[in-house]
Amino acid sequence: MATSIQRQLVVFDFDWSLADQDSDRWVFEVLAPELRRKMKTLKLDMQWTDIVALLLHELHDKGGSRDDIEGALRKMPFHPAMIRGVQALKAKSNPSTHFLCLSNANIVFISTILKDKGLDSLFDEVVTNPAEWDASGLLKLRRKIDPAGPQHQCAVGCSPNMCKGEELEAFLARHRPDFDRVIYVGDGSNDFCPILRLRSQDMVLCRRHRGLHKLITAYEGDETFADDRRVKAEVRYWTGAWEVEEIFGSL
Repeated sequence: MATSIQRQLVVFDFDWSLADQDSDRWVFEVLAPELRRKMKTLKLDMQWTDIVALLLHELHDKGGSRDDIEGALRKMPFHPAMIRGVQALKAKSNPSTHFLCLSNANIVFISTILKDKGLDSLFDEVVTNPAEWDASGLLKLRRKIDPAGPQHQCAVGCSPNMCKGEELEAFLARHRPDFDRVIYVGDGSNDFCPILRLRSQDMVLCRRHRGLHKLITAYEGDETFADDRRVKAEVRYWTGAWEVEEIFGSL
């Protein structure tokens, strides 16, 4: 396979895939555990991005500052092997590798962490929920897809804020010619939709024991499901970032 690959794309989910934690939950666990507890209650009735936006307002009202949030993000677990792995793959000229981050977190959380880890120039694009600081130090977060506007048409079950499958296909359309291989690194159930769009020559690096692993196993193990719910790409499983580094080293 490797001899025919000249140009490839690596797609990373962020939380629990590139990073070793969930950035939305981490900020509140570090700065306001009572708001982290509130998340669990609100999750029953509210869309996730809306919950984080609401709790960022509440954190701000409690005196949580921009410095506090950025400081918490810089302390979030991020495995050195993942940094080594992506940097080494990026440095190779054959095949040439492009990177896309496709995440349901937000641009401020992701960019703050990437900059701290020296990875701020890694990705061609970061596709995620928009956010910005206002003059008072409030982090204002909103859904990528405005709930008042046209909605995505996903039939797989993506969150209302973004269909990762549609976003992946849009990225590929913007960056033609086609990549010889797409490698998708993910862990959550919201990564199932985009990996269904992959081809037989592509690869999925699925983190074990999380939502994506459970979905792949469920669909592959039940012959009653339609072919459009089956993954065509090669699937490799990993638990620790050192295993991703090892796989990247073999590409």
